[in-house]
Amino acid sequence: MSENSLRMLMTLRDDSERVAEICADLTDFLSQQTGVKLTVVGTPDQLKLGRRQMDLILVLGGDGTILRTCRQLGAKQLPILGINLGRLGFLADLSPTEFRQRFGEIQSRRLAVSQHLMFSCRLTRADGSHETHLGLNEVTIHSGAALRMLRIDLSINGESVTTYGCDGLIISTPIGSTAHSLAAGGPLVRQDLQAFVITPISPHTLTNRPLVDRADGVYAMTVPDCPEGTTLVIDGQIKRPLSAGDRVEVKQATVNFQLARLRDHSYYGTLHHKLGWGGLPNGSR
Repeated sequence: MSENSLRMLMTLRDDSERVAEICADLTDFLSQQTGVKLTVVGTPDQLKLGRRQMDLILVLGGDGTILRTCRQLGAKQLPILGINLGRLGFLADLSPTEFRQRFGEIQSRRLAVSQHLMFSCRLTRADGSHETHLGLNEVTIHSGAALRMLRIDLSINGESVTTYGCDGLIISTPIGSTAHSLAAGGPLVRQDLQAFVITPISPHTLTNRPLVDRADGVYAMTVPDCPEGTTLVIDGQIKRPLSAGDRVEVKQATVNFQLARLRDHSYYGTLHHKLGWGGLPNGSR
């Protein structure tokens, strides 16, 4: 961050009345702070940095808004501080009240900025056309409207690993391990590890268990017998129909997601609070 004034850009979950009211309240609060420059740009889709120099991106919303924001930043990743308006908020875990109460720490740069794995997902069609997307949470191939079991071939660095018989397959980052992958039975992976998690959705073979592997590999998925309705989903937000002959490749992105948090933040404290880890059941010894 710069040593002079704190230059912040705020992006919003949506244009709803509630979000607008909270934005107005925080904007008024920040306007009263010395040495603070704030720019509000609206929703993440409207975020264009251009040549503007920013120290911190404020995301007013939930984890989904953070996903959209870091994708929109593309190759120009900046520290992101989430102000939670959602429910769980694994990434955006600071309430608007806490933001105001502890703004002195933020302004004096008493923040911990951690670097996290992002991925690049390339979809190559059978006709040779292709598109590539940056993401943070996960890539999922899902049976969707097909309502049929899929047979998904997985290879890593060109080596065939297995064919999953399942309703879908998830390749997630450690950040994404607390999202769709966790709901499908995948492991919790500490957020700062460099690894991918492969989690089958409702596997039809009990020996098909979640797999954790290195982040520097190339993970390729194909669905040779691809029923209509099979869908590629990136971060739960980008959706593309798949057909036989299409190939999905996932690999480590050239940029990292930069997550800003107050220095007393605890990863395991967040898991304890968000997942309701309360220790032993009542009456246990």
